Amino acid sequence: MRLVASLILVLLLSFDGVNVRAENSAQVVAPYPEDFRDFDYDTALRYSQGAIGRKLGDHRFTSAEGRSVSLSEYAGRPLIIQMVFTSCYYTCSTATKNLARLVQIGRNSLGADSFSVLTIGFDTANDTPEAMRAYARQQGVSVPNWEFLSADRQTIEALSAELGFFYFPSPRGFDHLTQASIVDGEGVVYRQVYGEAMSTPQLVEPLKQLVFGTREEQSALEALGNRVRLFCTTYDPKQDRYYFDYSLFVGIGVGIMVIGSVSAFLLREFVFRRRRRVAD
Repeated sequence: MRLVASLILVLLLSFDGVNVRAENSAQVVAPYPEDFRDFDYDTALRYSQGAIGRKLGDHRFTSAEGRSVSLSEYAGRPLIIQMVFTSCYYTCSTATKNLARLVQIGRNSLGADSFSVLTIGFDTANDTPEAMRAYARQQGVSVPNWEFLSADRQTIEALSAELGFFYFPSPRGFDHLTQASIVDGEGVVYRQVYGEAMSTPQLVEPLKQLVFGTREEQSALEALGNRVRLFCTTYDPKQDRYYFDYSLFVGIGVGIMVIGSVSAFLLREFVFRRRRRVAD
């Protein structure tokens, strides 16, 4: 079992750095009470899962365009937060490209403005706004409501601890947990999704629950409409997409017809027998 757990941890960790930057990157100390290099799979997973239900602080960042932004600017709708370092030449790039594909599927199903995405560089010595802009371009990501952000060391350490995200310097740059954190509209961590090749339902289902969930500002009619969309939006694994399933309405229609027919029959029998009783 210990061997299996170790293998799973290896799959969750990325070991893709660039040696030329390892010296600078090693100056960034991960904000943890213990060294994660000695952690086993269960401990690492508990640390990450422990972030669920935690409210994030209103941290400030610098966008790839040099604009100062705060986390509170993204409140009001679901948010995906992905932590990367730009010199990670394989795992981070693969994870971001796969995330871009899933984001497109999610927005096609849930709405173009239904959620936002933040990719944040945690290698504060190197992940400058310019580096994040180049990283976005290399991954082919240029879509609305997706920002690539930089921050200082203190901010990254605080945010990482809140997200349950861990990283530590290694000879090849960094080893880190490959995860995407799904945050609700109030800034609370809702789900953690792991791996560089997460599946469509893993990411979209939690977003679907948040987007179509009942919100205070919704009218009763809007809430009902979202509930219907929640239960009728179905994943098709063959085509790797979500679609609106009308079979629920067909089933409801058939049920109403059956109930109506039975009710009409019983009513007719009741009236007929009553008339016979009166006639007799």
